[in-house]
Amino acid sequence: MDEEATIRTCHLLDLPWEDVLVPHILCYLPLQHLVSLQRVSKQFHSLIQVYLANCRTFDLSLIGSCIPKEAFCSMLKDNKVLQSLSLQNCSDWVSDKELLPVIGQNQHLQRVDMSGCICLTRHSLVAVSLSCMHLQHLGLAHCEWVDSLSLRSLADHCRELQSIDLTACRQLKDDAICYLAKKCLNLRSLSLAVNANITDESVEEVAKNCRGLEQLDLTGCLRVRNQSIRTLAEYCPKLQSLKVNHCHNVTESSLDPLRKRNVVIDVEPPLQRALVLLQDVLGFAPFINLQI
Repeated sequence: MDEEATIRTCHLLDLPWEDVLVPHILCYLPLQHLVSLQRVSKQFHSLIQVYLANCRTFDLSLIGSCIPKEAFCSMLKDNKVLQSLSLQNCSDWVSDKELLPVIGQNQHLQRVDMSGCICLTRHSLVAVSLSCMHLQHLGLAHCEWVDSLSLRSLADHCRELQSIDLTACRQLKDDAICYLAKKCLNLRSLSLAVNANITDESVEEVAKNCRGLEQLDLTGCLRVRNQSIRTLAEYCPKLQSLKVNHCHNVTESSLDPLRKRNVVIDVEPPLQRALVLLQDVLGFAPFINLQI
């Protein structure tokens, strides 16, 4: 009878923390649930700290705006094994002061997403480049503080880089992108979208150096022309996706060879666009035989 009573009163926290709870239970809980759980008691707080000190992935994209900066620093103060860090939706509060210590003690990071973090500065990108030599994926979309010097530092130290999102990094010009392309030859995915400084020079340098390129986003790169798209088609046989919406100087003459290779392009062929417009005018899809 006493034994049955003991079994019934067994508490979750009585299970081995590092052998059972951390690797087999807590790893399946979303971060927002872990944040709530550590408020239950001092023991639960200690348990969550053990988990956070050993977690490989830390994603604030869903709850970043709800976490005070002090909590962020506390949660990662003991972690030295992070491999993936996402700071999306932390734009209102994360700064170099909070991020630099985390980057400095996590040299195994392979994926970092700082997209939209407008309060950071070039010092954070330099810290990533110096500390995370095995970095493979980097998100910097809408980080207008990214400049040529910090990107060059990244290119010099992170040669294993496979994807980088530089959408709306408007300080960057052709010289910085060309330098990146010459250093990071393993790039598979690159976004240069929404940057009017980018010209054919950048696209051609990327094409000639990054032969394994699979995805390229040039949306809104108004100075890109057909010449560089033809170079892309010639040098990048593995290309799967190309975005050239609002690239008004890119025409079907350069896109057609890529379409024939089944590259996904976000701009419809002229005839298809005409049919869509006609459908909008008529209110129904016209029956037209497209076979010639």
